Amino acid sequence: MEYEYMLMRNEKETQNRCCGGRVWCVQDICGIICAVLTWSLILYAEFVVTMVILIPHPYKAYRYINFIIFNTGSFLAFASHLRTMLSDPGAVPKGNATKEMIQQLGYQEGQVFFKCPKCCSIKPERAHHCSVCQRCIRKMDHHCPWINNCVGENNQKFFVLFTFYIAFISIHSIFLAVNQFCLCIKNEWRECSNYSPPATVILLLFLILEALLFAVFTMIMLGTQLNAIWTDETVRPVDFVSFSCSGIEQLKKEEARWVKKSRWKSFQAVFGHFSLAWFSPFTQPLRAKHENYLYSV
Repeated sequence: MEYEYMLMRNEKETQNRCCGGRVWCVQDICGIICAVLTWSLILYAEFVVTMVILIPHPYKAYRYINFIIFNTGSFLAFASHLRTMLSDPGAVPKGNATKEMIQQLGYQEGQVFFKCPKCCSIKPERAHHCSVCQRCIRKMDHHCPWINNCVGENNQKFFVLFTFYIAFISIHSIFLAVNQFCLCIKNEWRECSNYSPPATVILLLFLILEALLFAVFTMIMLGTQLNAIWTDETVRPVDFVSFSCSGIEQLKKEEARWVKKSRWKSFQAVFGHFSLAWFSPFTQPLRAKHENYLYSV
């Protein structure tokens, strides 16, 4: 058995890696399709807002201000999605359940610890095995196909930012589309858009429908994620058309065996010390000392 663990531990991890092993990427066809669909819907909203609503708008100030606001939000949403998808969520190394590692972690003979039979690893507290990622993930919340990754200890900040920016641009899209309808009704339809009236109506209606669905879903997810951070536990958000998002700890009805952080410390653990970097998908929160550093890949 020890020999099998060593083989698995020394095995080159390739199933969740790309670009020569430098980038985390779950090779799940369903997740990849969902991720591409997400990008396509963002690009569609970008096209309609820019080409149908803002460019033909008669007021330059309205046009430029909303162009900057919407495109900034879209860029940050897209960047947050990529960071969430391509970040290691906190995978525990395979095959680390060896005598050497057990001694290194300070376990005494007869002391109870958890070991995953599927990936032959020592499971840290609050870690759970993901059947899609085929790894144990530290502080795993759920596996989300729309980001083709698990939400865990290392990428929860990016997932929260993704839901926040998608909700923001969705609400902004609804505002712009409704204003455009009012403008077209007041004036001649052919003058308020570069497209024919039927095409304009269809494009705007589909944008409003898309924005409403995304706004509702992402606001629910944002609320549940913030509540999870606030209470220092994973919670089960409302299932939404099989989005496969369910908080592991509440789903399994686990009792909190860990020492809960204060609410502010819990937010700092996810986002880092308070600054504008909280809202940036390009900065990783700095932790003074990672309590589970021995479990890192």
